[in-house]
Formats: sequence, C-alpha cells, structure tokens
Amino acid sequence: MSKLPTIAILGRPNVGKSTLLNRMVGSRVSIVEPTAGVTRDRISVPARLETEWGPRWVQVIDTGGIGIVDRDDLGGHVEEQVRAALLAADVVLFLVDSRDGVAPLDRQVAERLRGSELPVLLVANKAEGPKQEWEIAAFHGLGMADGPYPISAQNGDGITELYKRISEVLPALEQGEDRVYPALKLAVVGRRNAGKSTLINSLAREERVIVSEVPGTTRDAVDVLIERDGVTYTVIDTAGVRRKKNFADAIDFYSDVRSHKAVRRADVVLLLFDAMERMSSLEKKLARYVTDHYKPVILVANKWDTVENFDLEELEKYVASQLRGLSWAPLCAISAKTGFRVGKLMDLAQEIHAQAARRIGTGELNRVLRSALEARTPSSKSYGVKIYYATQADTTPPTFVIFVKNKKLIGKDYIRYLENRMRKEFDFNEVPLRFVLREHNKSDLDEMGVEL
Repeated sequence: MSKLPTIAILGRPNVGKSTLLNRMVGSRVSIVEPTAGVTRDRISVPARLETEWGPRWVQVIDTGGIGIVDRDDLGGHVEEQVRAALLAADVVLFLVDSRDGVAPLDRQVAERLRGSELPVLLVANKAEGPKQEWEIAAFHGLGMADGPYPISAQNGDGITELYKRISEVLPALEQGEDRVYPALKLAVVGRRNAGKSTLINSLAREERVIVSEVPGTTRDAVDVLIERDGVTYTVIDTAGVRRKKNFADAIDFYSDVRSHKAVRRADVVLLLFDAMERMSSLEKKLARYVTDHYKPVILVANKWDTVENFDLEELEKYVASQLRGLSWAPLCAISAKTGFRVGKLMDLAQEIHAQAARRIGTGELNRVLRSALEARTPSSKSYGVKIYYATQADTTPPTFVIFVKNKKLIGKDYIRYLENRMRKEFDFNEVPLRFVLREHNKSDLDEMGVEL
C-alpha cells in the first residue's frame, strides 16, 4: 500500500485548527471549544479533498497549539507532538487568526517554520467578509513565501482556493493512492487511565498520543492510521469514560460524546480495563452500549504483567460474572506497556471482524431453522404460532430476518434459543447476532416467490 500524503495543521492555540480539520474531513472529529488547548494529541484522519483535477486522498493531522501552557502541565508533551507532526508531514498549513492580527506567538511559529524544507502555506482563518482584508495584509510581515490564503473554516469560504493550492504542492500521485484505504476501524474504550493511549502507541510503534499519569489526558477520539503485518488499521483512541456528575466542563461532555461515537463507527471495539482493579459501573455501562449497538468486541485485560498469583481462568470467570451480556465476547490479557500479547490481540480483532462479515446462504440458513423448529417449537400453549422463512439481511453484525405469522407470540427465550443454534451451526461464537421478526402471511410469501 502506498502511503497517503500528509498535511499537518500548525499554529498557536485557538486559531481554528480543529475546525479546519473537521471541515476537510467532513465530520466533527476534533473537539471545537473556545478554551485554548483543547487539542493535545496529533489527531490523524484520512480526508478526501475535491480539486479541479479530481478527488485526492490525504491524511490530515491536527496538533495541539504551539506554545500552550496547559492546565495539566502537558505543554512539553504537546510540543513533542508538533515536532513529530512536522517529521511526518508533506505539507504544512500554518494557521493564523485574521481577527486577532499578528500575535507574538504567530511570529514564534513563523520563526520555527521558515527554516523548514517542507511546503508551508500561510492560512488566515476567520476571514468572514471584506472587512478582514487589511488585517490579512498584515500577515505578509511574517515573512512566509506562500500565502496568506484567507478562509473561513467555520463557513467554508475560501476552502476551494486553498484545496487547489494544496493539490499543487502535494507530492505526485502514486499508483493506487487514489483509492480509499480498506482500514479496519478499532475503537479503544474504557475507564480513564486504563492504558488506552499506551496501547495505541504500542500498536503504532511510536508515541502517537500523549501518555501521562494525569487521568483524562486524551480528550478527542484520536484516529491513528497504522499498518501492522501488512494490514491497515484505523485505531481510535478515546477519552476515558467517567461519571457524568464528575464532568468538570464542556470539554469533558464532548469527550464523552466522542467516545460513544467512536463505538458506533468502529468495526471492532476493544473494551480495555485494568486487570488489577475491580470492574465498576463504567465498564458495565460501556458493555451495555456496545451490546445495544451490536458491535463485535474484545474484552482486553491490560497491565497483565503486574498481576501476581492470578489465573487466567479465574479472570474469565470474574469477567463473565460482571459482564453477563457479553458472554460471547472473547477475552485477551495483554500488557500494552511491554507489548505482551498485543500481536495476539490484533490477530483476534481480524478474526472476529471476518466472523462478523460472514454471510450464510439462504438454503443453509433455512435448513438449520427447520431443524431448530423440529427440536423445539416457539410455544406449546400459543395458538397460531408460525415461523415461515429466514434470510440474512446484513453483515457486521450478522442480521437475520425471520418471517412469522404473529411476532407477538414469539418470546425472547425462543429468540435466544435460535441465536444459540445459529452460533453452534455457523461458528458465530464471538460476535453479536441480530434477529428481526417480520410479519407476513403465507400468501404474501408465495407472491414473493419464497419456497417454504
């Protein structure tokens, strides 16, 4: 696979870097909030830019503001992330705020970028309306050769012209680059300080997200595009979930929303927990959310290297007693810090993703359904219970539509019975299954050409 060309968005805090990334991606990936320093990690997301030469796929990196003094004292970490973004970038967008004019920090950023051999485009954000023309002209004093390009990341003004210039300075299109990467999306969720960011860095084999002893370091749902053993993954690092009554500000609220959105857009969820701590209501709520959205999930016991005199079978029994709704989910004990069994975890993620994508032929499915009906009827007391036919309507999760005469007469116990039969017959042992009952008369099915 060819590497996507990378665009890094740099600038001082609160000039609109996250808003520009969201505009380029077409989705609210980064948290946008007036508080300076909301973004701390390098948020890396594939984006499809529409240009006059056609669509171009790139990877866009949002960074923490240069020169930030963080309330949790992570300024040095943010600076390191910016340095790493520059090393990975093919093009740099130096973002300034046209409303504020040239600030001292803008001059510091310009000083750092003037010696770069990379193409650097000076972009003046928040340039809504003609009144900003004089303010934008002042940015020529920064001594940047390319720009300023006036835009409004919020409204989309000037974006087309910026994309055109980006296309001109990007590396030449490589063979195969114009297609979408078939990346397997893994969402890493869990309580704060369970080791999610450490796991991401272990997978990426570099420090892609900030790791700190301060709980709640990660705020955004950070997308990290990695390739491991020839397989491309988008690994989504999320903010640690916490009780709503403990939210300190709007940032905590948006972080929680991003974490739940990450679950919904993932192909496989990695529910990470500390093997040394008892499970809390937070893990149970996450498990219910995963179950409600029928997501394949791996229960990941982290920090296994610190466990003494503990048996894996005991851990399995404990987890099963705490997360009863995820009895089908596999358990994997790892150490994100040392890399112990991290490779096994990725192999398992591929296996259950393939399992969730499996499609069963209609004939084979109805053979098993008839066998299940012969072994056990829906109810011996209910009159008029009829199950006619089944078909698989979708994958990931495997979704089965069952045509019945009266779905009110078929209880949850019988659906669980059918689920267990499907798991046994078709090797759906480690993924969620979804069943949809649909009422039809036999005559309707005859018109559809269905052979019962």
